[in-house]
Amino acid sequence: MSSLADMAAIVDEAARTAAEIPQFSEKKVLGVEEAYAVQALSLQRRYARGEKRVGIKMGLTSRAKMVQVGVSDVIWGRLTDAMREEEGGVVSISRFVHPRVEPEIAFLMKEPLSGSVSAVEAMEAVGAVAPALEIIDSRYKAFKFDLGDVIADNSSSSGFLLGTWSDKSVDIANLGMVLSVDGKAMEIGSSAAILGHPVRSLVAAARMVAAAGEKLEAGDIVLAGGATAAIPLAVGQAVMLEVERLGTVAFNVGE
Repeated sequence: MSSLADMAAIVDEAARTAAEIPQFSEKKVLGVEEAYAVQALSLQRRYARGEKRVGIKMGLTSRAKMVQVGVSDVIWGRLTDAMREEEGGVVSISRFVHPRVEPEIAFLMKEPLSGSVSAVEAMEAVGAVAPALEIIDSRYKAFKFDLGDVIADNSSSSGFLLGTWSDKSVDIANLGMVLSVDGKAMEIGSSAAILGHPVRSLVAAARMVAAAGEKLEAGDIVLAGGATAAIPLAVGQAVMLEVERLGTVAFNVGE
């Protein structure tokens, strides 16, 4: 583990082959900048294999999670076209190590956005909003990691599904969200759990991608962050998210 590139190769191969790996923090505690460098290098390997970046995901977007992890800011990761799963389809669990699912709100960008922006400016760049499910999957043993570990591992982002896009005029400040498995409600929450309002996550996204020399492009998808705790996935489950005024998004878990 002599370089950040070596770490990127390790975490990329773990994601590609759904293999469990030891935490980097066992040998080296990664600073935030180093961890994002590893993430960027690992995604470059995916791009070289033909994957395309289609947006970003935000993480640690609840105040409780920030306190739990001991950070004062959210984290982010990249989404690629290979990570998108078919809404209403079957998601194969075999390509994940420790898969869990969490309910989110997604933004579809209609205009580029980056840097320091207000909530109003951020929403002006949005074309539509939708209910979304993110499949998170840490490749680290026992689903345990520190902040540097998780950032390096693309902030645990591994898959996502989108519901039907709705006009951005829908007020997303405090929408009821119910995550069900096999028809039974497992997590109940509100979009307000995402930094108090999901648009704040989009504002943070614009700031953070700019710091990395990137920007949100027209057509990009931004996952605002989990509104409730994530739940583990198992073969045979039927998973559905219902979001007040936005509709549903669902999938079945296969082998």
